[in-house]
Amino acid sequence: MTLNQTQTTREIAIQYPGTVPVFESLGIDYCCGGTRTLVEACQRANVDWEHLVQLLDAVDAPSELAGTDWSAQPLDALTRHIVDTHHAQVRESTPRVQHWLEKVVAKHGAAHPELRDVQRLFGTLSEELAVHMQKEERLLFPAFDRLAKGVRPGNVAGIIGVPIRQMMTEHDDAGEAFAKIRALTGNYQPPADACPTYRALYHGLAEFERDLHQHVHLENNILFPKALEHDRQLPDV
Repeated sequence: MTLNQTQTTREIAIQYPGTVPVFESLGIDYCCGGTRTLVEACQRANVDWEHLVQLLDAVDAPSELAGTDWSAQPLDALTRHIVDTHHAQVRESTPRVQHWLEKVVAKHGAAHPELRDVQRLFGTLSEELAVHMQKEERLLFPAFDRLAKGVRPGNVAGIIGVPIRQMMTEHDDAGEAFAKIRALTGNYQPPADACPTYRALYHGLAEFERDLHQHVHLENNILFPKALEHDRQLPDV
């Protein structure tokens, strides 16, 4: 893999999807903060540049990576994948994590008061994500599907950018909420007195955040730019 210090984490994650697990393991933002250069991302995550280069050099070429190259897929395939995979994951995981939070807060909340803050943050985030996904599924993604068929949702270029910017702002809010959760949980490291449910909770939160990063990466870095490019190519009517 050929890297330079001016490449953004977004560019690298798109070109080499196998780098995503490396970024996740090091806490390097490739979704909401994907416009930062690799060097800036290293500094922000307090990661040694040479260590990161060694890990990324070990990643196979894109053609050898497991999974689909979503940057090469059409808009409608992308939206279906996001709904069927990532939206479904949020809806499946949310009640399970909330159930664990209720049990763990009831048992360990007195000794670990930060758990109540985690419960509050996750509860708010869950409600916001539910509304966010509905807006995408009922309004934005159908508009993207029309763009893919050559039909602009409006008669002036650029209108689609307004809801896209709103979705990206909401993605930033979700990322900030999970950054607070990660800090409160010590990067999801359970304390010595943690019961099995406590440990399952922290594992579930980590998995939820990891999937959310991949979800936001697909939308911010691939789906939204592709939709905007389709919009620019259509004539005004």
